[in-house]
Amino acid sequence: MQKIGILGGGQLGKMLCLAAAPLDLQICVLDKDDSMPAANLCHTFVAGDFNNYDDVYNFGQLADILTIEIEHVNTAALLKLQKEGKNIHPAPEKLAIIQDKGLQKQHLRHHQLPTSDFGLFDCAEDIKNAIREKKIQYPFVQKLRTGGYDGKGVEVIRSAADVEKLMDGPSVVEDMVEIAMEIAVIACRNESGEIACFPAVEMEFHPTANLVEFLACPARISGIIEAEAESLATSVIESFDLCGLLAVELFLTKDNELLINEVAPRPHNSGHHTIDSCYTSQFQQHLRGILNLPLGSTKMKSPSVMINLLGESGYSGEVKYDGIADALSIEGVNIHLYGKQTTKPFRKMGHITVVGESIEKAKENAENAKNVLRVIS
Repeated sequence: MQKIGILGGGQLGKMLCLAAAPLDLQICVLDKDDSMPAANLCHTFVAGDFNNYDDVYNFGQLADILTIEIEHVNTAALLKLQKEGKNIHPAPEKLAIIQDKGLQKQHLRHHQLPTSDFGLFDCAEDIKNAIREKKIQYPFVQKLRTGGYDGKGVEVIRSAADVEKLMDGPSVVEDMVEIAMEIAVIACRNESGEIACFPAVEMEFHPTANLVEFLACPARISGIIEAEAESLATSVIESFDLCGLLAVELFLTKDNELLINEVAPRPHNSGHHTIDSCYTSQFQQHLRGILNLPLGSTKMKSPSVMINLLGESGYSGEVKYDGIADALSIEGVNIHLYGKQTTKPFRKMGHITVVGESIEKAKENAENAKNVLRVIS
């Protein structure tokens, strides 16, 4: 079996390693040090910087196939490795587009895929000038073109009072959309062109951290909207010609229109529930996609709700978990701790998936689990 190299050894890398074990796949991981969650679960761990050309290039010599668990990696090294015959998913030239939210939006527009209106700006002063010239109307959303992650690099500017919050750097400025719901669909494709989509999930965000707090599957949408969302996700992954997973985040507007928010070419927070609630997990599906194996069934075994376990406000330091036994006593609760050694406010430390006969029952039990399990120090 071919050796798979993963750039990044965080929680997504850990869960990819766990999904690889039943097929006895050989996994190599590159990340900063052996405290990372995936370090003790892979066959070969290499300490290094996935943003450094030499570290990525040298790591690439250890594997037959390379993939990622985070977008922010050195694509120049990946392009060199690809020219030398390495099989890389996502393809580095497509990854470079997705890394830059401005290029990503332009790609969607070029392929006539629905997204909110946007403009590109080089710095905060250019945005202020556009406001003065009435080329931008309040409210709007500013996103830094590169480097944003887990809610970082995003500001909502609702009025002139918020202008001081503008971030300085190349940015995408989007119209603020009247949203009825945020949903996500994860698609997967293999080299044979087979595509499979997981059922759409509904997302609720933490009011201050801008992270997904609750995720429910199936989403409370009509069959028509579900089919349209899956069709859009299929069109997006085809437009990028990607193999492996592509998470497609969508806005459902109050006019029942679907708009593409962002995409991520890797396992995604919106697919963690699949480990417990679907026939095939997103992590196993990604491995199938990049190895050109038949894709697994994406059918649900049961409705589910997922909660992100975030570091409690006011706690920083060596992690402690309070209330695990109480949470495990609740029906349908599955706890997934990522193995991070230190916590800080709003850091993702794990997740809970709650399965049940209905979304309502799973949500009730998820709320109970959330109330008893705390991440402290």
